[in-house]
Amino acid sequence: MTAPAPMKSGRNRVLAFAVAVATVGAATLACGPSMFEIPIETPIKAKLDVSSFQRVLIAGFVAGGSDDIDTNQETVRLLRSQLRSKSSLRVIDADAMALQDVAQEQNRTANGASATNEVTPDPTAPAAAQALPLPLRIREEKDLEPYERLFANTSYWRRIGEEYQNPLIVTGTVLFAPNTRSGYVSRDVERYDGFGRRQVIPERSFQERKGFVLRPKFVFIDGRTGATIYSESYREEVLYTAQQNTPALSSYFELMDRLVPNFLSALSSQKVKGTRSLLN
Repeated sequence: MTAPAPMKSGRNRVLAFAVAVATVGAATLACGPSMFEIPIETPIKAKLDVSSFQRVLIAGFVAGGSDDIDTNQETVRLLRSQLRSKSSLRVIDADAMALQDVAQEQNRTANGASATNEVTPDPTAPAAAQALPLPLRIREEKDLEPYERLFANTSYWRRIGEEYQNPLIVTGTVLFAPNTRSGYVSRDVERYDGFGRRQVIPERSFQERKGFVLRPKFVFIDGRTGATIYSESYREEVLYTAQQNTPALSSYFELMDRLVPNFLSALSSQKVKGTRSLLN
């Protein structure tokens, strides 16, 4: 005689659940559509096909600008560290090459060969053939331009490739230099009115800010042939107010942190994380 009781109890639970769902639905409609964000990942295909290489050599860079840091050494260390964790290529451990000295030596050799040549050099010949002087101190971007011919020296890079078992060679130029800029800067100022209410008002003021500019050019060379297969240039800058005293090394890493994903995307596929907003 007590068997029907559980069935009644089950019907009550179903009825209670239906009422709860209807209540939530009514509340949602009353409040209007809601918005929520979901994480997404966008794959980016590598710019280079490096499947034919097993090893990568971050050779070194012609560097200049600030005397506060060794930009060549720091760039080599940073890129090697990133590639060890985010690339399938084996990173070769070797001393960073002093490419500025290499270029100067090649220039002296070329000038010596021209001096012993009985034929008068053609004044209309390309700069690389005439071995024009190279700046000893690199302070700005134009000082790096004469060094570009170093990366076109296929015989030199082929010898480097043979020494390290024909890897993909990464080299280039890096300028990390002090930068100053003056202009109007906007900032939010917090104020309170006569009733004690807080207000945030944008305010513009003329300021002189100092910081650094980073201009790297990454050159990718096939160690088997010595030929350049890809190159890409970047520019980033950071500016600080007069009250800030940021060390040069900290600014360098801050700027490189922005550029490293672009560098890595040349060698391997990457995933860019973001969010997408959806209406419910």
